[in-house]
Amino acid sequence: MTDLADGDTATDPVSVLLRVLDLEGSDARTTEDIFTGVSQPMPLGRVYGGQVLAQSIVAAQRTVPADRPAHSMHGYFLRPGDASTGITFSVDRIHDGRSFSTRRTQAFQAGVPIFSMISSFEVETPGLEHQAAMPVGIPDPEELDNAEDRLADAHPMSRRLFSERPVELRHFPSSIYVSVDGEQTPHQAVWMRTRRALPEDPAIHRAALAYMSDLTIQESILRAHGVTWTRPGLKVASLDHAMWWHRDGRADDWLLYVQESPSARGGRGLAQGRIFSRDGVLLASVAQEIMIRVPDTHD
Repeated sequence: MTDLADGDTATDPVSVLLRVLDLEGSDARTTEDIFTGVSQPMPLGRVYGGQVLAQSIVAAQRTVPADRPAHSMHGYFLRPGDASTGITFSVDRIHDGRSFSTRRTQAFQAGVPIFSMISSFEVETPGLEHQAAMPVGIPDPEELDNAEDRLADAHPMSRRLFSERPVELRHFPSSIYVSVDGEQTPHQAVWMRTRRALPEDPAIHRAALAYMSDLTIQESILRAHGVTWTRPGLKVASLDHAMWWHRDGRADDWLLYVQESPSARGGRGLAQGRIFSRDGVLLASVAQEIMIRVPDTHD
Protein backbone atom coordinates (compact mmCIF):
# COMPACT_ATOMS: atom_id res chain seq x y z
CA MET A 1 0.00 0.00 0.00
CA THR A 2 1.16 3.54 -0.59
CA ASP A 3 2.03 5.82 2.31
CA LEU A 4 -0.87 7.07 4.39
CA ALA A 5 -1.96 10.65 4.02
CA ASP A 6 -1.21 13.20 6.76
CA GLY A 7 -3.16 12.82 9.99
CA ASP A 8 -2.70 9.10 10.59
CA THR A 9 -3.46 8.17 14.19
CA ALA A 10 -4.56 5.02 15.94
CA THR A 11 -8.11 6.37 16.26
CA ASP A 12 -8.45 8.18 12.93
CA PRO A 13 -11.33 6.46 11.06
CA VAL A 14 -9.68 6.93 7.66
CA SER A 15 -6.45 5.35 8.92
CA VAL A 16 -8.52 2.44 10.23
CA LEU A 17 -10.10 2.07 6.77
CA LEU A 18 -6.70 2.06 5.08
CA ARG A 19 -5.43 -0.62 7.46
CA VAL A 20 -8.54 -2.69 6.77
CA LEU A 21 -7.86 -2.44 3.03
CA ASP A 22 -4.19 -3.37 3.45
CA LEU A 23 -4.63 -7.14 3.14
CA GLU A 24 -1.80 -9.52 3.90
CA GLY A 25 -0.75 -12.20 1.46
CA SER A 26 -0.27 -15.77 2.65
CA ASP A 27 1.96 -18.68 1.72
CA ALA A 28 -0.96 -20.99 2.44
CA ARG A 29 -2.23 -21.92 -1.03
CA THR A 30 -4.28 -24.52 -2.81
CA THR A 31 -5.22 -23.59 -6.35
CA GLU A 32 -6.18 -20.11 -5.15
CA ASP A 33 -4.49 -16.97 -3.87
CA ILE A 34 -5.04 -16.45 -0.13
CA PHE A 35 -5.20 -13.10 1.68
CA THR A 36 -6.14 -12.18 5.22
CA GLY A 37 -7.59 -9.01 6.67
CA VAL A 38 -9.07 -7.42 9.77
CA SER A 39 -12.34 -5.59 10.32
CA GLN A 40 -13.00 -2.10 11.51
CA PRO A 41 -14.52 -2.09 15.03
CA MET A 42 -18.32 -2.01 14.96
CA PRO A 43 -20.54 -1.12 17.95
CA LEU A 44 -22.91 -4.01 17.27
CA GLY A 45 -20.14 -6.48 16.42
CA ARG A 46 -21.26 -7.28 12.86
CA VAL A 47 -18.98 -6.69 9.89
CA TYR A 48 -20.14 -3.81 7.69
CA GLY A 49 -20.98 -5.21 4.25
CA GLY A 50 -19.26 -2.42 2.34
CA GLN A 51 -16.01 -3.30 4.10
CA VAL A 52 -16.12 -6.88 2.77
CA LEU A 53 -16.98 -5.57 -0.71
CA ALA A 54 -13.94 -3.31 -0.64
CA GLN A 55 -11.59 -5.96 0.76
CA SER A 56 -12.76 -8.52 -1.79
CA ILE A 57 -12.04 -6.21 -4.71
CA VAL A 58 -8.62 -5.40 -3.20
CA ALA A 59 -7.84 -9.13 -2.97
CA ALA A 60 -8.91 -9.75 -6.56
CA GLN A 61 -7.00 -6.71 -7.84
CA ARG A 62 -3.80 -8.09 -6.27
CA THR A 63 -3.95 -11.03 -8.70
CA VAL A 64 -4.23 -9.06 -11.96
CA PRO A 65 -1.77 -6.70 -13.69
CA ALA A 66 -1.90 -3.09 -12.54
CA ASP A 67 -3.05 -1.94 -15.99
CA ARG A 68 -6.32 -3.91 -15.60
CA PRO A 69 -8.53 -1.93 -13.19
CA ALA A 70 -11.80 -3.35 -11.88
CA HIS A 71 -14.82 -2.46 -13.96
CA SER A 72 -17.54 -4.64 -12.42
CA MET A 73 -18.39 -6.90 -9.49
CA HIS A 74 -21.39 -9.00 -8.51
CA GLY A 75 -21.53 -10.37 -4.98
CA TYR A 76 -23.80 -12.17 -2.51
CA PHE A 77 -23.84 -11.69 1.24
CA LEU A 78 -24.16 -15.21 2.66
CA ARG A 79 -23.79 -14.87 6.43
CA PRO A 80 -23.29 -12.08 8.98
CA GLY A 81 -19.62 -11.44 9.72
CA ASP A 82 -18.01 -11.07 13.14
CA ALA A 83 -16.02 -7.82 13.36
CA SER A 84 -13.91 -9.16 16.24
CA THR A 85 -12.23 -11.88 14.18
CA GLY A 86 -10.13 -11.87 11.01
CA ILE A 87 -11.36 -12.64 7.50
CA THR A 88 -9.69 -14.93 4.96
CA PHE A 89 -10.09 -14.14 1.26
CA SER A 90 -9.54 -16.76 -1.43
CA VAL A 91 -9.20 -15.64 -5.04
CA ASP A 92 -9.73 -18.04 -7.91
CA ARG A 93 -8.11 -16.86 -11.17
CA ILE A 94 -10.99 -17.97 -13.36
CA HIS A 95 -9.80 -16.46 -16.65
CA ASP A 96 -7.15 -14.19 -18.15
CA GLY A 97 -7.71 -13.06 -21.71
CA ARG A 98 -6.03 -10.49 -23.90
CA SER A 99 -8.19 -7.69 -22.53
CA PHE A 100 -10.21 -9.07 -19.60
CA SER A 101 -9.45 -10.94 -16.38
CA THR A 102 -12.15 -12.61 -14.27
CA ARG A 103 -11.81 -13.49 -10.58
CA ARG A 104 -13.95 -15.24 -7.99
CA THR A 105 -13.36 -14.04 -4.42
CA GLN A 106 -14.81 -15.65 -1.32
CA ALA A 107 -14.54 -14.25 2.21
CA PHE A 108 -14.38 -16.81 5.02
CA GLN A 109 -14.76 -16.74 8.78
CA ALA A 110 -14.66 -19.84 10.99
CA GLY A 111 -14.24 -21.95 7.86
CA VAL A 112 -17.49 -20.90 6.17
CA PRO A 113 -18.07 -18.26 3.47
CA ILE A 114 -19.72 -14.99 4.50
CA PHE A 115 -19.48 -13.34 1.06
CA SER A 116 -18.95 -14.53 -2.51
CA MET A 117 -18.11 -12.30 -5.47
CA ILE A 118 -17.16 -12.45 -9.13
CA SER A 119 -15.34 -9.43 -10.52
CA SER A 120 -13.97 -8.42 -13.89
CA PHE A 121 -10.92 -6.33 -14.85
CA GLU A 122 -10.02 -4.83 -18.21
CA VAL A 123 -7.19 -3.16 -20.03
CA GLU A 124 -8.85 0.15 -20.90
CA THR A 125 -9.03 0.94 -24.62
CA PRO A 126 -10.61 3.78 -26.66
CA GLY A 127 -14.23 3.28 -27.67
CA LEU A 128 -17.74 4.74 -27.76
CA GLU A 129 -18.50 7.00 -24.84
CA HIS A 130 -21.54 8.66 -23.28
CA GLN A 131 -22.98 9.04 -19.78
CA ALA A 132 -26.19 9.95 -17.97
CA ALA A 133 -26.37 13.57 -16.90
CA MET A 134 -25.97 14.52 -13.27
CA PRO A 135 -29.34 15.61 -11.78
CA VAL A 136 -29.92 19.34 -11.35
CA GLY A 137 -31.52 21.14 -8.42
CA ILE A 138 -29.60 19.34 -5.67
CA PRO A 139 -27.96 21.75 -3.19
CA ASP A 140 -24.21 21.72 -2.73
CA PRO A 141 -22.97 19.71 0.25
CA GLU A 142 -22.01 22.88 2.13
CA GLU A 143 -25.69 23.89 2.09
CA LEU A 144 -26.90 20.67 3.72
CA ASP A 145 -26.85 19.42 7.30
CA ASN A 146 -24.29 16.93 8.48
CA ALA A 147 -26.16 13.68 9.18
CA GLU A 148 -24.45 13.45 12.57
CA ASP A 149 -26.00 16.74 13.69
CA ARG A 150 -29.39 15.01 13.90
CA LEU A 151 -28.14 12.42 16.37
CA ALA A 152 -27.58 14.61 19.41
CA ASP A 153 -30.32 12.79 21.33
CA ALA A 154 -29.60 9.35 19.92
CA HIS A 155 -28.27 6.38 21.90
CA PRO A 156 -24.50 6.65 22.50
CA MET A 157 -23.93 3.47 20.49
CA SER A 158 -25.71 5.02 17.50
CA ARG A 159 -23.63 8.18 17.77
CA ARG A 160 -20.46 6.09 17.96
CA LEU A 161 -21.43 4.25 14.78
CA PHE A 162 -21.34 7.59 12.93
CA SER A 163 -18.41 9.25 14.68
CA GLU A 164 -16.13 6.27 13.98
CA ARG A 165 -17.12 6.00 10.32
CA PRO A 166 -14.47 7.17 7.82
CA VAL A 167 -17.07 8.80 5.55
CA GLU A 168 -19.09 11.99 6.04
CA LEU A 169 -22.54 12.31 4.51
CA ARG A 170 -24.97 15.08 3.49
CA HIS A 171 -28.49 13.91 2.63
CA PHE A 172 -31.02 15.55 0.32
CA PRO A 173 -33.79 16.11 1.17
CA SER A 174 -32.71 14.90 4.66
CA SER A 175 -31.40 11.86 6.49
CA ILE A 176 -33.89 9.22 7.67
CA TYR A 177 -32.15 8.14 10.86
CA VAL A 178 -34.75 9.54 13.27
CA SER A 179 -37.42 10.99 10.96
CA VAL A 180 -38.49 11.03 7.32
CA ASP A 181 -39.04 14.66 6.38
CA GLY A 182 -41.02 15.76 3.38
CA GLU A 183 -42.58 13.57 0.72
CA GLN A 184 -42.34 9.79 1.07
CA THR A 185 -40.73 8.99 -2.26
CA PRO A 186 -38.37 6.22 -3.44
CA HIS A 187 -35.71 8.76 -4.40
CA GLN A 188 -32.93 10.55 -2.56
CA ALA A 189 -29.43 11.92 -3.04
CA VAL A 190 -26.42 11.78 -0.72
CA TRP A 191 -23.18 13.73 -0.90
CA MET A 192 -20.29 11.68 0.49
CA ARG A 193 -16.52 11.76 0.89
CA THR A 194 -13.88 10.32 3.20
CA ARG A 195 -13.09 12.49 6.20
CA ARG A 196 -9.60 13.28 4.95
CA ALA A 197 -7.34 12.72 1.97
CA LEU A 198 -6.53 9.22 0.71
CA PRO A 199 -3.30 8.07 -0.97
CA GLU A 200 -3.01 8.71 -4.70
CA ASP A 201 -3.35 5.03 -5.74
CA PRO A 202 -6.47 4.74 -8.00
CA ALA A 203 -7.05 1.17 -6.73
CA ILE A 204 -7.53 2.51 -3.20
CA HIS A 205 -10.10 5.01 -4.45
CA ARG A 206 -11.98 2.28 -6.32
CA ALA A 207 -12.02 0.14 -3.16
CA ALA A 208 -13.10 3.12 -1.05
CA LEU A 209 -15.92 3.75 -3.53
CA ALA A 210 -17.06 0.14 -3.06
CA TYR A 211 -16.98 0.70 0.70
CA MET A 212 -19.09 3.85 0.37
CA SER A 213 -21.56 2.32 -2.09
CA ASP A 214 -23.21 0.21 0.64
CA LEU A 215 -23.70 2.97 3.23
CA THR A 216 -27.03 4.51 2.18
CA ILE A 217 -28.37 2.82 -0.95
CA GLN A 218 -31.05 0.97 1.06
CA GLU A 219 -32.61 4.25 2.16
CA SER A 220 -34.57 4.90 -1.02
CA ILE A 221 -36.66 1.84 -0.10
CA LEU A 222 -37.18 2.97 3.50
CA ARG A 223 -37.93 6.58 2.54
CA ALA A 224 -40.71 5.49 0.18
CA HIS A 225 -42.60 4.05 3.16
CA GLY A 226 -41.71 6.61 5.81
CA VAL A 227 -39.55 4.11 7.69
CA THR A 228 -36.63 5.41 9.75
CA TRP A 229 -33.51 3.49 10.72
CA THR A 230 -34.62 3.79 14.35
CA ARG A 231 -38.03 2.14 13.79
CA PRO A 232 -38.38 -0.42 16.62
CA GLY A 233 -38.09 -3.98 15.33
CA LEU A 234 -36.86 -2.99 11.85
CA LYS A 235 -34.65 -5.62 10.24
CA VAL A 236 -32.62 -4.89 7.11
CA ALA A 237 -29.97 -7.12 5.55
CA SER A 238 -28.17 -6.78 2.21
CA LEU A 239 -28.69 -9.83 -0.01
CA ASP A 240 -26.58 -9.01 -3.05
CA HIS A 241 -24.64 -6.11 -4.48
CA ALA A 242 -23.50 -5.20 -7.97
CA MET A 243 -21.22 -2.36 -8.97
CA TRP A 244 -19.79 -1.03 -12.20
CA TRP A 245 -16.86 1.39 -12.17
CA HIS A 246 -17.12 3.59 -15.27
CA ARG A 247 -14.39 6.15 -14.67
CA ASP A 248 -11.74 6.86 -12.07
CA GLY A 249 -12.49 9.45 -9.41
CA ARG A 250 -11.43 10.50 -5.95
CA ALA A 251 -13.31 9.17 -2.93
CA ASP A 252 -11.90 12.00 -0.80
CA ASP A 253 -13.67 14.66 -2.89
CA TRP A 254 -17.41 15.27 -2.60
CA LEU A 255 -19.35 12.69 -4.63
CA LEU A 256 -23.09 12.73 -5.34
CA TYR A 257 -24.82 9.38 -4.86
CA VAL A 258 -28.25 9.51 -6.54
CA GLN A 259 -30.49 6.65 -5.41
CA GLU A 260 -33.90 5.22 -6.28
CA SER A 261 -35.95 2.10 -5.64
CA PRO A 262 -38.01 0.74 -8.56
CA SER A 263 -39.66 -2.06 -6.56
CA ALA A 264 -40.29 -3.58 -3.15
CA ARG A 265 -42.40 -6.63 -2.36
CA GLY A 266 -42.28 -10.02 -0.65
CA GLY A 267 -39.97 -8.77 2.11
CA ARG A 268 -37.35 -7.62 -0.42
CA GLY A 269 -36.52 -4.28 -1.96
CA LEU A 270 -34.36 -3.29 -4.92
CA ALA A 271 -32.29 -0.10 -4.86
CA GLN A 272 -30.23 1.43 -7.65
CA GLY A 273 -27.72 4.25 -7.58
CA ARG A 274 -25.39 6.38 -9.65
CA ILE A 275 -22.27 8.05 -8.26
CA PHE A 276 -21.13 11.33 -9.81
CA SER A 277 -18.08 13.49 -9.16
CA ARG A 278 -18.87 17.02 -8.08
CA ASP A 279 -18.26 18.29 -11.61
CA GLY A 280 -20.79 15.85 -13.08
CA VAL A 281 -18.67 12.89 -14.24
CA LEU A 282 -20.46 9.54 -13.83
CA LEU A 283 -18.02 7.39 -11.88
CA ALA A 284 -20.03 4.27 -11.01
CA SER A 285 -23.43 2.56 -11.01
CA VAL A 286 -24.72 0.35 -8.19
CA ALA A 287 -27.60 -2.05 -7.59
CA GLN A 288 -28.53 -3.87 -4.40
CA GLU A 289 -31.41 -6.04 -3.19
CA ILE A 290 -32.14 -6.15 0.51
CA MET A 291 -34.27 -8.18 2.87
CA ILE A 292 -36.52 -5.86 4.82
CA ARG A 293 -38.84 -6.67 7.71
CA VAL A 294 -40.97 -3.84 9.07
CA PRO A 295 -43.03 -4.68 12.20
CA ASP A 296 -46.77 -4.18 12.01
CA THR A 297 -47.41 -0.73 13.44
CA HIS A 298 -50.89 -1.81 14.57
CA ASP A 299 -49.51 -4.42 17.00
